[in-house]
Amino acid sequence: MQRKIRNPANALFFALISILLWSSFATLGQRLRHVPPLLLVGLALGIGSLISLRNAKSWFARPSILLFGTGCMFGYHFLLFLALRLSPPIEANLLNYLWPLLIVLLSGALLPGHRLEPRHVAGALVAFLGAALAITDGRLSFDPAHLPGYLMAVGAAITWAFYSVLTKRFSPFPTAAVGGFCFFSSLLALAGHAVLEPPFRPAGSDWAQILALGLGPMGLAFYAWDAALKRGDPRVIGALSYLTPVLSTALLALFGMNAVLSLWSIAALVLIVGGAGISSIGIFTKRPRTRISRP
Repeated sequence: MQRKIRNPANALFFALISILLWSSFATLGQRLRHVPPLLLVGLALGIGSLISLRNAKSWFARPSILLFGTGCMFGYHFLLFLALRLSPPIEANLLNYLWPLLIVLLSGALLPGHRLEPRHVAGALVAFLGAALAITDGRLSFDPAHLPGYLMAVGAAITWAFYSVLTKRFSPFPTAAVGGFCFFSSLLALAGHAVLEPPFRPAGSDWAQILALGLGPMGLAFYAWDAALKRGDPRVIGALSYLTPVLSTALLALFGMNAVLSLWSIAALVLIVGGAGISSIGIFTKRPRTRISRP
């Protein structure tokens, strides 16, 4: 007899690891902005796949899962980088950060036992308002001329939200399988670079930054994210994810990269933490659900 217990504390721990690592993406990306985006994605995801190379057999355990994960992983990055090229980065980034809100809404619609309650929606909306303040610093201007880029950003958000929610609907698969998603997405990105981008050879000084990007925000973060979703409530994790843009701005300011922690940033942090708190009311006091599987 085997008992599986959902552990919200462990889930939040893994979610925070992902959030902290993703927060470093902008800082590393700024240092590598001269590298063609598809080449950068391909190299970083290839490095990220090496984290689970020891368990590479898990990459091929389920062809349907491999196809789904690879399609979402590559599709998200491809759409996001197109959005950043076709529209102003502030607006594109804000629309991309619809994905935590979409995770909250889709969880209630697609996952059994995850009924959407008013506190989940309220918490996600409050947190999204905080993220909007963090990303825009109180300034926002949508130009219809950039509509294709905006649509790409929304498409990226939808892709990542569906990936995050639907992985819970598949029968359990090992977190090491994420390495397969990264590896085959890397191959697709490198193929796209060969077709769509001019040839480029990273300088020797670039490789340390690319390695950090691949091991951190485009590597370990994805494994931790998978572990968090398997153990926790995506409605709460989605609201908590809005910490990413605030922490990202803080790191950019810390490293002197034209970012300032303004009063808007502080207000954003208060709203995001408050929204996550609203969404998580009761998760540590409810009795954990148990599932008993017969031998």
